[in-house]
Amino acid sequence: MTTWHIILIASAATLALKLAGHLVPAGFLERERPARIADLLTVALLSALIAVQTLGAGQQVVVDARVPAVIVAAALYALKVPFIVVVAVAAAVAAGIRAFV
Repeated sequence: MTTWHIILIASAATLALKLAGHLVPAGFLERERPARIADLLTVALLSALIAVQTLGAGQQVVVDARVPAVIVAAALYALKVPFIVVVAVAAAVAAGIRAFV
């Protein structure tokens, strides 16, 4: 099986999963429990993406300037600082650490 076969099979599976989602009755999705699960699943997936992008380098876990930058960004976000300021300050923290290390 070639890479293209795998890509085509994965594409077909994704399309089938998306089509199956349209078959779920709207009443089921409006209930409290499925709505709560969907909300929490979104947060969990985003958190996992942030962790992988912050700590990952290939197959290794790396702690470098990105970690303090994410911590600063999280603290500023908790203080309800505007998003553009959070991004700018986190970038400045990462750049400052990389400049001195």
